[in-house]
Amino acid sequence: MRTLISLLAIFLSAATLAYGQSQTKRYLYMSMPDAAQKEGRSGTGILVFDIDNGHKLVRRIEIPSFEEGLRGFAGSKINHSVYFSTTNRRVGAFDLESEKIVWDKTYDGGADRSSITMDGTKLYVPTGFWYSGEDSGLLVLNAKNGDFIKRIKVGPAAHNSIVSLDGRFLYLGTQTMLTVFDTKDERVIRQIPDVGERGIFPYTVDSRNRIAYVCLGNHVGFDVVDLEKGKALHRVYASFGGQDRIPHRTHGAGLTPDETELWISDQRGQKLFIYDATKMPPEPKGHVELSIGGHGWVAFSLDGKYAWSHAPEIFDVKTKKLVATFKDEHGNPVGGSKYIEVHFRDGKVVEMSNEFALGRK
Repeated sequence: MRTLISLLAIFLSAATLAYGQSQTKRYLYMSMPDAAQKEGRSGTGILVFDIDNGHKLVRRIEIPSFEEGLRGFAGSKINHSVYFSTTNRRVGAFDLESEKIVWDKTYDGGADRSSITMDGTKLYVPTGFWYSGEDSGLLVLNAKNGDFIKRIKVGPAAHNSIVSLDGRFLYLGTQTMLTVFDTKDERVIRQIPDVGERGIFPYTVDSRNRIAYVCLGNHVGFDVVDLEKGKALHRVYASFGGQDRIPHRTHGAGLTPDETELWISDQRGQKLFIYDATKMPPEPKGHVELSIGGHGWVAFSLDGKYAWSHAPEIFDVKTKKLVATFKDEHGNPVGGSKYIEVHFRDGKVVEMSNEFALGRK
């Protein structure tokens, strides 16, 4: 069987070349250093890993301003660029094809985990979980040049923002409030209070924009939120070693692309807990062990084969087996929570993932 699969792979590769089409190369672009994580750091810039070659390091792209510490790393396929935000309120665009900084500016507010509209025109920059002023919320920027468009007051501790994969909605977390906007005009569609226990930490959304899974702030677990009705449906606590409730925050939640599983991060416990997302509420299926604590994060390759987190370990999603480890040019394990999968063909960006592990069913 393995021989047959190998021959088929060779045949498909030869056929691609015969028809004048280049093979698609898949890479993971991981930015360093992570401002929220000391563990697993490796210098400054972007580490490029070859997903189809054991996640081996291809090279490092030096970007001096990254030494300020990365807070976000959003991407736009249409602009073939990644958008970075740093602790020093710096936001910029890096063109993946030319490997040049397109623009780089600092602002009065921000900058936390940003997001970009699907047409590549507007960049949304949260003012930061550390900021609780009356004007806390979002900066709206022109994604082409970084020009300031407007500021939207939403609430204190504006943190993680996500543009839905269909481009219709913008989600923003502020303390224990999840706000849903219309990306056409930034009109508030709905605000959902009292989710996440203490602070809106990472969350993920299904492909139909019906359900969000929001990390808890005081326990390992998550809230299941109905985005259409505007209320939390369930609160699910992880349990381990006789503990019904693990008393520290969750930072990282991701849906597998097929939406069959939800993975959440327990960074203090150095674990990723796994749930059956076909059930409501999701039911526990087990966990995998990590080598470090750190910030906490969960993401998946676009094909759903690999699970990544804030730690160096790379897991096979189906088998839950450890299959590789991120290492830098010195052979040291590396980890972080600001990275994006990028596909190239003939030197052009043809596909890009999201910083968050969103449902793609």
